[in-house]
Amino acid sequence: MSNQIAERQELQVAPQKQSFSLAPKDFEQALKFSEMMSKSNLVPKEFVGNAGNIMVAVQWGMELGLQPMQAMQNIAVINGRPSIWGDSVMALARSSSLCEYIIEEDDGKTAICRAKRRGQDAEIVGTFSIEDATKAGLAGKQGPWTQYPKRMRQMRARAFCLRDAFPDVLRGMPIAEELQDYEPSTGNGQPQTSQRPVAEKSIYSDEEFTSKSGVWEQIVAKGQKTPDELIIFIESKNAIFTEEQKQTIKTWVKAE
Repeated sequence: MSNQIAERQELQVAPQKQSFSLAPKDFEQALKFSEMMSKSNLVPKEFVGNAGNIMVAVQWGMELGLQPMQAMQNIAVINGRPSIWGDSVMALARSSSLCEYIIEEDDGKTAICRAKRRGQDAEIVGTFSIEDATKAGLAGKQGPWTQYPKRMRQMRARAFCLRDAFPDVLRGMPIAEELQDYEPSTGNGQPQTSQRPVAEKSIYSDEEFTSKSGVWEQIVAKGQKTPDELIIFIESKNAIFTEEQKQTIKTWVKAE
């Protein structure tokens, strides 16, 4: 009996672990946090002295499920737009319960990223080749495209694939490695990708539409976007739909 009493007393006085979080709980805390972090030398240099960008990054991080310190390390403001680094995109997608697998390959000429969304039969495939880089004016461009062309192809293929496969997980966030290839705005608020004319967008083939429609339909079914909003969102980032494909999308309804 005396041993049991002693064990209970020991349990009662045992110190408890204390949790600590910098996550702000309201606007005032977010403002103070951003101002404090902007004075630190341990944050990325883009955030030093820029409390506004820190606040934007933290808010985006909350949307994506990232803690404030993670957000500042993984979200970048490039050409005035918040974006997320490619390695973080991979981490967010793989940590989602919606992800069955993600496979990346490169045959020396073309980077390939394959992703399978749980519950969907078809996998989503994104590719980016040396030819694509040449057409986009990126091949031989001073900087990472000259120093690490394989890595840059990988990031482009990953971005194309994971944005299509997991738009709900990424919340439509652009990929930092892509935005870095855009030249800063010249004053009209729109970044320029190069001095070449902007290429006309391609049209989704029936095969592409069929392979991706399952993911898109789930977005409508979950009420994340209406059919019209989905059409505008997808066409603003990728290829455009045919009228027949648009009519198919408009038949999709939110699940009750």
